[in-house]
Amino acid sequence: MRFKDLSLLKRAEPLEITLGELPQHIFMADYAKGRAFKISELVGVIFEGSLEWYGFTLADRDHPELIVDIGLPRNDLNLQDYTTLGSQRIAEYQESLPADVIINGWIHSHGALNYKHFSHTDEKNHITVLDFVAAATRKPLAKKEITIQDLVLLEKDKFAEKDLGIGSVSLITDGPITEAKIMEMVYGSFCYSIVIGDEGWHEQEVHCKERGILSGHTTVTSKAAEIVLVDTERTLTQIDIGALSDEVKEKIQPHKDPPPELIERM
Repeated sequence: MRFKDLSLLKRAEPLEITLGELPQHIFMADYAKGRAFKISELVGVIFEGSLEWYGFTLADRDHPELIVDIGLPRNDLNLQDYTTLGSQRIAEYQESLPADVIINGWIHSHGALNYKHFSHTDEKNHITVLDFVAAATRKPLAKKEITIQDLVLLEKDKFAEKDLGIGSVSLITDGPITEAKIMEMVYGSFCYSIVIGDEGWHEQEVHCKERGILSGHTTVTSKAAEIVLVDTERTLTQIDIGALSDEVKEKIQPHKDPPPELIERM
């Protein structure tokens, strides 16, 4: 048989069975969104000026896709146009949470800045948070066939050592097999990233990581996402606001004269 066009010589697509999917939108309780903007408001009142700050989006371990609260850790440094975030702070804050609560992302404020997008520093922080929360938000996404060139099927106790020198992969079974497919589990993890401004604007992304358990093939993607608000029947009370005010006083660290080495990094 002659092929007029080499494009007709295509390999069969590997078999893939979908088992689940990662969030395409950011699901957020009304209460959590209100708490985030209240933090910015209190920062402005307490410190008599706008500052950047960061916190973590929190979820129930059994429902990792839904942001139910905003956690405010002790920030290392807060300026009008800069705040820092490190993996050590994430670990410390996660350890302080109840066992049934996880971090599923991070949120920070650009304060009164007119920069209504994620910065280059933010992009680095996305990866830091995604790497940390990956285990907590991990779920099976698919079973995918691994295509192996020169797969050799051998039967237990019925092959010689020289048989192992043939083929790129040997599959040893307890009975005769003439054909086999190897399917690996593909796991996926995600984290949410949200940036807000004092004027009420917000922008957000979902960051995802997929990894084949056998092949180790890993992909990381980011995409803009809409916030889908969810009514959890929890409201921000005056008692909540009073407690949050105390948190802001304790955990926000304004610094009007940053050290020279920090200025060089900014």
